[in-house]
Amino acid sequence: MAKPVPGLINIANDVLADLAGYAALESYGIVGMASPTLRDGVAQILPTQKLRKGVKVVAGDDGVTVDLYVVVEFGTNIAEVSHNLRNRVTYVMKNTADVKVATVDVHVQGIKVRTA
Repeated sequence: MAKPVPGLINIANDVLADLAGYAALESYGIVGMASPTLRDGVAQILPTQKLRKGVKVVAGDDGVTVDLYVVVEFGTNIAEVSHNLRNRVTYVMKNTADVKVATVDVHVQGIKVRTA
């Protein structure tokens, strides 16, 4: 086993946002990420290259706060999908980036029927 090397690692918030965005897309019931601002009252699904625009990561003293703006699949239980999404993102952040997560807030911006 390798010895730990003393030092400090800084991970950019954009990298954490990408991790959270990809974790969200892998979660059951999530159709896509949406922009935090609704244009004309309609949630626009962001393309895969712009996932981080649907995620806000803020570092604090007690860990990072993650805000996810998502579009949920029609017919799913929104509360259960949100709960599973929070757990998935927390798991990915802790195990992949070794980052302490203070809160994960899910903002459902819309509901859509999933197409192939």
